[in-house]
Amino acid sequence: MEMYNPPHPGEIIREDCLAPLKLTVTAAAEWLGVSRQSLSELLNGRNGVSAEMAIRLEKA
Repeated sequence: MEMYNPPHPGEIIREDCLAPLKLTVTAAAEWLGVSRQSLSELLNGRNGVSAEMAIRLEKA
């Protein structure tokens, strides 16, 4: 059976949301109302999407 390795949600956010809008991590974090470190950890796959972050992303 072949294994499937889905992308991390942070990778999708970076490629589909931040890159087309040419947003930096700092600008996106400020706009979302979260710390730069928190967003950076999500985008780099070190943290998952919390419920609060999911709500912030949905509103964005």
